[in-house]
Amino acid sequence: MKSATPDRPSLRAGTASWLLAQTFWVGGLWLLQFVVLPSLDKAGLAPLLVESVRAVLQPLLVGFAGFCALLQALVLWEVRGLAGFWRDQRGQLLFTVIVMVAVYFAVNHAAPDAQRWLLFNYLVLALCGLLLVLQPAPGREARF
Repeated sequence: MKSATPDRPSLRAGTASWLLAQTFWVGGLWLLQFVVLPSLDKAGLAPLLVESVRAVLQPLLVGFAGFCALLQALVLWEVRGLAGFWRDQRGQLLFTVIVMVAVYFAVNHAAPDAQRWLLFNYLVLALCGLLLVLQPAPGREARF
């Protein structure tokens, strides 16, 4: 009888790395934007203080998301190969995340006052992360 876990130890490690990285970066993005910042605002902190917290934490989380997306891309590349990476929806989402991280930092450097664009970029990252969460981790795909 075949087990539900992958046969190769490196694949199990890759799957665990994928899930751990995904949990941290997607959860972190959503937690900051939809829990921490609204809670600080509702707690009555000065709007300038809330904006300062956002200005410090948001780029850190975006950079961390880029690092984790690169790690996930390496795991997917190892499992599916280069051609499979581009055909896989997870690969396309990861590529989008990596590009959006690069664009976020380029815009943040060139025009730091473009707050609406930075927020849009951040929310696209969060949405791509949510779509990745809905996909199975490499090595856990259903085999029919």
